[in-house]
Amino acid sequence: MTAYDELMTFQRQTEALAQVAGRLGWDQETMMPQGATPQRAEEHAAMAQVLHARRIDPRIGAWLELAEAPDPVAKANLRHVKRSFERTAKVPADLAAELAKTTSLAHRVWAQARGDEDVAAFLPMLQKVVDLRKQEAAAVAGDADPYDALLDDYEPGATGADLAAMFDALRPRLVALRAAILDKPAPVQLDQVFDEDGQLALSSKLALAFGYDIANGRIDKAVHPFSSGSGLDVRITTRTSPRDPFNCFYSTIHEVGHAAYEQGIDDAYLLTPLGRGVSMGVHESQSRIYENQLGRSRAFTGWLFGQMRDTFGDFGIPDEDAFYATVNRVSDGFIRTEADEVQYNLHVLLRFDLERALMSGDLAVNDLEAAWNDRFAADFGFAVDKPSNGVLQDVHWSEGLFGYFPTYTLGNVYAGCLHQALRAAVPDLDADLSQGDTSRATTWLRANLQQHGGLRSPTDTIKHAAGMDPSEAPILDYLEAKFGEIYDL
Repeated sequence: MTAYDELMTFQRQTEALAQVAGRLGWDQETMMPQGATPQRAEEHAAMAQVLHARRIDPRIGAWLELAEAPDPVAKANLRHVKRSFERTAKVPADLAAELAKTTSLAHRVWAQARGDEDVAAFLPMLQKVVDLRKQEAAAVAGDADPYDALLDDYEPGATGADLAAMFDALRPRLVALRAAILDKPAPVQLDQVFDEDGQLALSSKLALAFGYDIANGRIDKAVHPFSSGSGLDVRITTRTSPRDPFNCFYSTIHEVGHAAYEQGIDDAYLLTPLGRGVSMGVHESQSRIYENQLGRSRAFTGWLFGQMRDTFGDFGIPDEDAFYATVNRVSDGFIRTEADEVQYNLHVLLRFDLERALMSGDLAVNDLEAAWNDRFAADFGFAVDKPSNGVLQDVHWSEGLFGYFPTYTLGNVYAGCLHQALRAAVPDLDADLSQGDTSRATTWLRANLQQHGGLRSPTDTIKHAAGMDPSEAPILDYLEAKFGEIYDL
C-alpha cells in the first residue's frame, strides 16, 4: 500500500467513528431517556477523546509527508486531512473532551431553562461553554482573530470581517423591504387547529416529494428540527404546532434539503473527507433553496394547497393565490426558524453580532439577555415577551456552536446564486412544481453541487454550480421581486 492508501484506510475508520459520535447526538435529541444525561455526557467525552487522538496520530503527519495526489480527488482528500490534523493538534485533548462533556450537559440545562422561562438557570452553564470555546479559539487562532478560528469550523476560509461587510450590504435593502411590506395589508392567516397525525402524514409526503431517500433515513420529532448523518444513514427531525402546520411542513422540507445534500454525494466518497457537505453555508444553501425558492414558490404552493385540502378539508383559505400569499405572509414574530424570507436574515444578523461580542469579551454572558432584548427591539420594533422567544429560543449556544449562526445567512446568499442559475437552466420549472414534481430541480442541484461533496472549497463549490462568484445581489433581487408582487409594492 502507498502512503496515501494507508492514510485513507486510517481515515475511513476515523470517519466511521465520527458517524457513531453523531448518532449519540441524534439519540440524545430524539429518544434518549432524560435520566441518561450524565452518562451520555461521559460517552460524548470518551468519543471526543478517541477522535481527537486519531486526528493527531503522528502517523498522519508521516503519511502526509509521503503521500502523492495523482488526481483532484486525492488532492482534495489530502487537503482536508492536513487541515484537520493541523487544527486538531492545536487543541489539547483534555479541552476537547471537556467541551464534549460540557455541551452535552448544557443541552439538557438549556432545554429545562427554556421550558421554565428561566434564563438565570442557564447562564452558569453557558458561561462554562463560552469559556471553553474561548480557550479553544485562542489555541487555534494564535495571533489571528479567535472568532475566525471558530467560524472556520463551519465555513472554511470565511472571516468575520468579510461576512460583516456582506451583511452590512444586505441590511439596508432588507430593512427597506420589510418596512414597505408591513405598511401594506397582510394576507389572511390560518385560523384553526390542524391535527398532528395529518401534519406528520403530509410532512412525510413532502419529504418524499423533495427526494428524501427514506430507505436510508428516518423522520422523528425534536424540539429543534435538525438533520444528522451522511452517506447511507441520514436522519431528519421535524416538529408540529397545532395552529401552524407550516412550521411542520417547511421544517421538514428544510431538513430534507440538508439530508438530500448528504444523500446525493458520490458513493465513491463514502467515509472519506469528501463524503460530507463541504461547509455549513453550502449546506444551508440546499435547505433554504428547497424550503423557499422551491417550496414557497407560487407553483409549488398551488400543489400544496390541494394536498392540504385533501388532508384537512376546508381550512379557510379560498384558493391557490390566497394560499400562496398566506404561505409567504410577512408578519412580526420572535422565532428565527419561523421567520419569513424577508426577516429571517435580520434574526441571524442579531445573533452574529452578539456572539462575536461574547467571544471578543465586549459582552458578558450575564448581560446577554439584556443585549438581546435591546437589539431585538431596535431591529424589529417590539419587545421580547419571554426568554423562549428571545435568548433561549435557539439550541446552538448551549452546544457550543459559536460561528455557526452566520452560515444561515451565507446559505441564503448562496441559495440566491444557485436559484438564479437553476431558473436559467430549467426555465419551465414551474410546470413541474405545480404538479408537486421537484425532480428536475433536485436533479440539477445534485449534478451541479451535491454529488461533489467536499471536492472543492465552499466558494468554489458555489461558483462551479452557479457560474458566478457568491454575491448578495441575487437573493436581494429575488426577495424584492417576489414580495413586491405579493404585496403590490
